[in-house]
Amino acid sequence: MNESMPPLHPVEREQLRAASTVVVTVKSSDEFYDDVTDDVESLEHGDSVDELPTLSFTSYDDLMETLTPRVLELFEAIRREEPSSINETARVVDRDVKNVHEELSRLAQLGIIFFEEEGQSKRPVVWFDELLITLSFEPESGDTVITASEGRYDA
Repeated sequence: MNESMPPLHPVEREQLRAASTVVVTVKSSDEFYDDVTDDVESLEHGDSVDELPTLSFTSYDDLMETLTPRVLELFEAIRREEPSSINETARVVDRDVKNVHEELSRLAQLGIIFFEEEGQSKRPVVWFDELLITLSFEPESGDTVITASEGRYDA
């Protein structure tokens, strides 16, 4: 994601508001591409795709670096307090405004939150009620797996 990513269209925001759950997964780029391709083909054939909004990370490290306890606290504070601006959000979580702004901007680029412009203020909105994290522990071909009792082996 980059800083020039356009904001969500109002229709996209309403679609997100209609969903109460976001699924978080870890998939390889190839798996993610295959899933998206399958969904596009289904839509082209007139079939519906009834999937929850999904955020896929390419590694466990990326997921853990993004959904830190501080970020989860931020989500909870925004849902509970409904702050009217980034400054107010920083006050609610007792953190530096610059750091909160950077973190919220990064989360908005990922589509996890969005901003509603209200005058000069940008109000952060956490559009979901629930994060559903699904992790597969099936090793892919060529992955290295470590077991506690046997040491290291290649799958």
